Formats: sequence, structure tokens, C-alpha cells
Amino acid sequence: MSRLHLHLVSDSTGETLEMVAKAALAQFEDTEIVRHFWPMVRSRQHLDRIVPDLAASPGLVLYTLVNPDTRARLEEHCRQLGLPSVAALDAVTAALEAQLGQEAVGRPGRQHLMDEAYFRRVEAIHYTIAHDDGVGWENWEQADIVLAGVSRTSKTPTSIYLANRGFKTANIPLVVESPPPAALFALRKPLVVGLTTAPERLVQVRRNRLLSLNENAETAYVDNERVRAEVQFARRMFADNGWPVIDVTRRSIEETAAAVIRLHGERDRKGDLPEPGQGPV
Repeated sequence: MSRLHLHLVSDSTGETLEMVAKAALAQFEDTEIVRHFWPMVRSRQHLDRIVPDLAASPGLVLYTLVNPDTRARLEEHCRQLGLPSVAALDAVTAALEAQLGQEAVGRPGRQHLMDEAYFRRVEAIHYTIAHDDGVGWENWEQADIVLAGVSRTSKTPTSIYLANRGFKTANIPLVVESPPPAALFALRKPLVVGLTTAPERLVQVRRNRLLSLNENAETAYVDNERVRAEVQFARRMFADNGWPVIDVTRRSIEETAAAVIRLHGERDRKGDLPEPGQGPV
């Protein structure tokens, strides 16, 4: 197994840089990556303080620094230490400059400005937390997205991820013995999306959850036939109401959220609002 020290140097939170590194590293197997994270590096003095760590753990340096003096100093340090360095966003920025006919604004952390989009994300997070697990159904019409599915189909983490992307998201667990509020079937503004998964996988996830809580892992909650009936009940409801369905069996939270956002975007482009459903038969 190969081993690599990866230094991530950013003049902002480093979130973008981490995502770029994560996406690239996903293409490599049998590697041990030791990450060294250096966010908010906005001065030569701060940069100089991390140089001893670069020297002590030589490896690849990825950076997103917009200040030319800071960039030049980091590159010079890397040359002196014999370390490869890559400006993670330079190629994309250069291509955008060429296409847009304007020079990029070199301002650290510009994507994290407290602008209208920022406050929209904050509002979406507050809404989503307050409307988790079927709570606050009276306000579902204010949502952008409503996720429905049986227990342990990743509704809550997907909702939180969508909220961080600026989507007000509510979610509701579907329980055979307890029909959802009638309001669910009359929604017009929100996009209702059904989440489903393979019954066998669902049993495994639920059993692991019970074990992690030191609870009895041999209950009706993980009974194969009962779980299969739950999934069928939910699928029937999705079909009866014409809601789009996403199978999360082999999807990560990020992949599920991306699929939901695509569905939401497609509906917005069409300019259609769904007709309210009639509820499960």
C-alpha cells in the first residue's frame, strides 16, 4: 500500500479544496493518505509558520490561494523543499476568464460571503431541522422538497445535505400502521420524492442501528417479511401519487441529494406544479 502526505492549503475554509481532493482520491485504491489541513492562510507570516510541517512531512501540496504574494511564497517554499504543488482551481478559473471576457476577482473566501444566498442557506437549515421526521406538517407547503420513505432510508441526512445547498426540506417516515397526514397528498409547491431501498439491505441497516444502541436486534423492526411489506406499502404510495422515486440502496447521501436536486431543477425548468395526489388506496 502506497502512502502519501497531502497538504491542503487554503486562504478560506478549505471546503472546496477538500471536496476536490476527495473526488480525485476516490479514483485511487490501496493508498494511505495522511491529510494535513491548513485553512485561513492569508498572510506570509501564517504561511511561514506551516513550512516546518511541510518539510517534516514531505508530500503533495494542493492549494487555493488568490493573493499573488502568498501564492508566490508558497510556490517558492515548495521549490526549495522539492515538493510538487498544484493550484487546484487555476485551470477552471482561467477557462472562465476566457469565456466570460473578464478577470477573476482575487478575494479570499468570496464564495462564503454573507450575501442573500448565504442567508437563504441558513433559513433552509433552520426550516429543515424544525421539520424532521414528520414534525411541523402544517408548514410543509413552505418547503422546496419533501422526502418520504420508510425508516432508515437516509431521509434525515439527505435533508440536511439539501438544506446546506439552500433547499428547505421536510421529511416524513412512512409507517404502515400510521397513515401520513392528509396534507402530504395535497402539496403543490414542494417536490415530493420517495426514497426506497432493497428490503435485504434495509434489514441489515436497521439491525446494525439496533446493535449500536445496544437494543434487541431480533424484533419486528428487522423481520424480513415485515420489512418487505413496509417497502411495498411505500412504493404503492409513491406510484399512487405519481411521486418520483430514488433507490438509495447503493447511493451515498451526496448521490441521493444530487438526484433530488436534478429532479427539482427539471420541474422548475418545465414550470409545472404537480397535481395534488389522492392519497394511498
